[in-house]
Amino acid sequence: MNNFLVHNEKTKKEMLDFIGIESVEDLFTQIPLKAKMGGLNLGEALSELETQKKVRTLAKKNNSEYINFLGGGVYNKFIPACISQVAQRFEFLTAYTPYQPEISQGTLQVMYEFQTMISNLTGMDISNATVYDAATACAEALLMAVRISKKSKALISNKLNPEYKSVVKTYAWASNIEIEFFDEIPQNTSDYACVMVQNPDYYGEINKIKPLENSLLVVAVDITSLALLKPPSEYGADIVVGDVQALGIPMEFGGPHAGFIACREKYMRQLPGRLAGKTVDAQGNEAFCLTIQTREQHIKREKATSNICSNQALIGLCATLYLSLLGEKGFYQAAYLSAQKAHSLSQKLAAKGIKTLNKNFYNEFLIEVDDANAFLAKLKLNSILGGIKVDSKHILIATTEMISDEDIDTYIKCL
Repeated sequence: MNNFLVHNEKTKKEMLDFIGIESVEDLFTQIPLKAKMGGLNLGEALSELETQKKVRTLAKKNNSEYINFLGGGVYNKFIPACISQVAQRFEFLTAYTPYQPEISQGTLQVMYEFQTMISNLTGMDISNATVYDAATACAEALLMAVRISKKSKALISNKLNPEYKSVVKTYAWASNIEIEFFDEIPQNTSDYACVMVQNPDYYGEINKIKPLENSLLVVAVDITSLALLKPPSEYGADIVVGDVQALGIPMEFGGPHAGFIACREKYMRQLPGRLAGKTVDAQGNEAFCLTIQTREQHIKREKATSNICSNQALIGLCATLYLSLLGEKGFYQAAYLSAQKAHSLSQKLAAKGIKTLNKNFYNEFLIEVDDANAFLAKLKLNSILGGIKVDSKHILIATTEMISDEDIDTYIKCL
């Protein structure tokens, strides 16, 4: 245990003598004086009460009350207060993420309910119990398609979220998978393991997608859009992926989120992560278990479908609570309001001479302006985050149920 004790002065002196210097400061003589930080000007020590008052005073200098029109995969959604209250109960939130297969019946049941809800929304036969996020889900779906098809090439839409594309490219490079990007799905896809599209795509457009005959169709979706749009199963999707951030998860500067992968039953054995199932115990009572767990921690490494050793069970719990609290009608209403606000803003922008480039969109659309930087800067001066700059002339705008008619009017007045 002596190796783990803090060095005392005698030990320090022995070490310095051994390397031939006088003091610890001599170790840093090569660093220019101007690059070194002097003492910290912290002032006199404060009591806890005084510290709290000072921090609150400093916090008031932050302008956090922005009207938020940002999207691109992360959305400002209403989150019922009771979600965090339930999710933070000790039965769910522990110091150790429930990796092990013998986790509690409560957690297993939540995973099962989550899978059921995702399957119902996407129309697919089965879903896993989350992965890290939508970008990871896209990459894992690519690997899954390659295992199923035994092909090493894939077609990826140029209109896929740039962050998703970046992660997919990294996975493909590491797995020697050749990727080709496209604007329109080619007629012949027989040489490819899968065709990966996003619907609505990153720019908000709702695309008409047809089933594929010779390769798998992977569709990335905004899960909330499925309250209004056809489920991907109805236009031939084989694998559906997405993020659950919009289901009661705070934006939190981009994470943590959770993703999902749903697929047809015949591909179930290639689905990465964990799948909870329902069965009966020795006494004939309903019980839940990990039915499939093809992860490195549970099976031989070379047989694992994924090298991701965890999932986002706690985030999945929040998403399950969100869907349970809103119910079918509430979920539909939130999606309807998100779409209605977007179309209202688009129409008012058109009256101002600002063109919307989408033909069909859900709650996100692309506009064309003379100068994107100037456009967004003017809005920001009025405490409005006006959208995501795509390039010098294009901005991606998103609305949710959190946007009011007054917010839209303020947006227009500031232009």
